[in-house]
Amino acid sequence: MKRSLLPLLLVILTIGMLANGAGTASWTADLKEGKPAFQFMGPLAFGPEGILFVADTKAAAVTAIATGDAKASAAKLIKIEGIDQKLASLLGTTADQIQIQDLAVNPLSHNAYLAVSRGRGPDAVPVLVRVKTDGQLEAVSLDKVKFSRADLPVPPADAAVGQGNRQSNPRQESITDIAFLDGRVVIAGLSNEEFASTLRAVSFPFKTQANPTSVEIYHGNHGRFETRAPVRTFAAFTIGGQQHLLAAYTCTPLVQFPISELKPGAKIQGKTIAELGNRNRPLDMIVYEKDGKTYLLMANSSRGVMKINTENIDKAESIVAPVQDKKGLTYETITGWSGVDQLDRLDAKNAIVIRRIEGGSMVLESLPLP
Repeated sequence: MKRSLLPLLLVILTIGMLANGAGTASWTADLKEGKPAFQFMGPLAFGPEGILFVADTKAAAVTAIATGDAKASAAKLIKIEGIDQKLASLLGTTADQIQIQDLAVNPLSHNAYLAVSRGRGPDAVPVLVRVKTDGQLEAVSLDKVKFSRADLPVPPADAAVGQGNRQSNPRQESITDIAFLDGRVVIAGLSNEEFASTLRAVSFPFKTQANPTSVEIYHGNHGRFETRAPVRTFAAFTIGGQQHLLAAYTCTPLVQFPISELKPGAKIQGKTIAELGNRNRPLDMIVYEKDGKTYLLMANSSRGVMKINTENIDKAESIVAPVQDKKGLTYETITGWSGVDQLDRLDAKNAIVIRRIEGGSMVLESLPLP
């Protein structure tokens, strides 16, 4: 009896493996070939099979691009001095007309990708640039690629608000950070709703609207609850066996949100677990392990690169009262990592950064995780 079942079991297992393979292949099956349109390229994030998610804050949309860069390759240490000058040479302009909006590493090929603006102001042209593991730069042609796009409903107004130095355009913060997590693209930013600060979790391939979840936090440095300040950067982190987002805001509250609560139309309140210092804007954040411990590494506008200790994060108390400066999780500032504007993880032992050095020039380099 058992022998007679063996061929059937083998067939079932084979069908199951083929189905799993087909499921993996389907990540690009629904993408259409053509030329995606961009008004701007901002936050970047990689998904499976070399699919790159590109945020267009001006259009309030996220586009998935099959880069074709899906061949596994080992990471290589890299250093490119004057990366802004080299980009200018590649794109036929001058270094002062180059703005690097974001950096993301393809976890398969370990090539780095840059979202670049050629020029400044409303006439700036968005360009996607690949930095190969051998240090060569190349503009990525988007004339004929497989892609799909998710437009964000209820985006903030595309208009100047405020006066003088406080004037801003809310549309520029329609998307502040993105990540691909367990089959969904998680998007932080603003909407035009009363609770403007939002998180969106959109299933991929894109088939449903990216309706927002409104989020509220208690900001200890400001001594109040806030619903209009956007998440600046975030990372996925498991706490108590449940997957969360750890989200950082301007003036550096660190807040945790259960990913299971990210549902369209919901209003949720995050748990503030740290105040890491005011007068500061978080720029990028990654998670890594070293010597059996897990850390957050966060680049900032004015407080350097923080190595944040996550030990006992599951026992962190919620901050619900005013804080003068710092409270909650502790950190150390990593010396020698000054001027970091962009940060991503290269592999298990190294990060890759873009930082501004003395004299104003920029360097792209890999650095050992501290």
